[in-house]
Amino acid sequence: MKYVPLGSSSDIGASCHYLQIDGTGILLDTGVDPQQDGLDGLPLLDLVSGHSDRPVDHVMVTHAHHDHLGALPVVLKRFPHVAAHMTRATRDLADILLPASARLQERKQREGSSLADPIFTEDDAEASSYAYETHELESSFDVTGLRGSVAVRARFYDAGHVLGSAGILLEFENGKDQNRVFFTGDTGMQSQTILPGASYPEDPVDTLLLECTLGADPETERTTRRGEENRLGEAIARTIERKGTVLIPVFALGRGQEILALIGRFKKRGIIGNNIPVYTAGLMRAISNVYDKTSHTTPRLNEDFQVFGVPQYRLPRGQSALRAALSEPSIHVVGSGMVFERTISNRMAQLLAESRKNAILMVGYTPPESPGHELLEASRAGAGVDVVIDRVRGPQPLHCTVERFRFSGHSHRRDLLNLVDKLKPRKIILVHGETTARKWMAQNIAYFHPEIEVYSPETGEEIEL
Repeated sequence: MKYVPLGSSSDIGASCHYLQIDGTGILLDTGVDPQQDGLDGLPLLDLVSGHSDRPVDHVMVTHAHHDHLGALPVVLKRFPHVAAHMTRATRDLADILLPASARLQERKQREGSSLADPIFTEDDAEASSYAYETHELESSFDVTGLRGSVAVRARFYDAGHVLGSAGILLEFENGKDQNRVFFTGDTGMQSQTILPGASYPEDPVDTLLLECTLGADPETERTTRRGEENRLGEAIARTIERKGTVLIPVFALGRGQEILALIGRFKKRGIIGNNIPVYTAGLMRAISNVYDKTSHTTPRLNEDFQVFGVPQYRLPRGQSALRAALSEPSIHVVGSGMVFERTISNRMAQLLAESRKNAILMVGYTPPESPGHELLEASRAGAGVDVVIDRVRGPQPLHCTVERFRFSGHSHRRDLLNLVDKLKPRKIILVHGETTARKWMAQNIAYFHPEIEVYSPETGEEIEL
């Protein structure tokens, strides 16, 4: 078996991994880097395209986040003979998210906020669905390639990350032995608000492709979800008490629905009043509808919970109506989670930032140089410090409350070490993590399990396993 990382190896963008198993070629994920535009955001597909010794027979998508799914139409156009495997919920989400991505790329080019040509069109996104094949969790299916010399079987396991997310088990014969490879994808071992924690194979595996997103973050292992839920509820309540407005920037898939479920819980417990309006917008509402439609067919903590069972209004589009909604005590759960420019959360942050009564509550990852990160840094520096939320507008004084809360669909690093204990692999390939995260994981795996071979390859580096 050979392994080649095609996506970034030094951060969490553009997840894409190539495996060749005795003539069968498989791509695990086909993501794009959300901080890059156009072709710069794609995985290095040229490392397999046109190489006779690196066939591509199947694509397997772990979940519908952009950094795992966003290049799928490009891949299917370049490899039109392949089948793309995913869970049914991921397919439902892909049918929403990929056309929306195409429209966003076209709009950014039209407005001049990006000079890059779109990497695919809305028609490309819709046409690519011909290649989608869906599978139930823990149900075995064949992924043997045209030139495969041994049979390769695959199986999805609930990854506990977002709706439809899955880890991937591959099984094939290696001489007289059965070889087992498990790719965690983005995995969450702990239950969230809507979704239960992940499931994994019962028996040991030979090779483990292990995500290590939080490997450099010691704080997450010291933070409890219940504690963060309590802090968030208290922060919302304080803002409402001073007649302020709460902005919660979220990722449209996953974090948005989890936060709405928490707000519903806060209202039931009397932490915030039932009369406080909650506003949502755009893509997140379409995704919430998929959450509700699949509540009895996908893993849930409570099958009867409905995201739209939490009363919410559609955010007004017009500037005057939006300002009116922001003038009253209210909660706004909108994208983007990183507060990128030309998004609704960025626009609203500009309107709320200069008043002490308001709050911007960050519940997701904010990379350096993103407006969300700049807001947090300015808040730490003290009241009235200038912050650039939008480069066209320029600096403005920050007086509103800005706080960060740790809600993650990823396992923290101690949980990942426990997963190593459970799966007992002979070899581990560290993926989907910054350099410091992978280094910490490699050192600790070596300390606790010196018998395990640990690899941390660079993009394009081939490993023979």
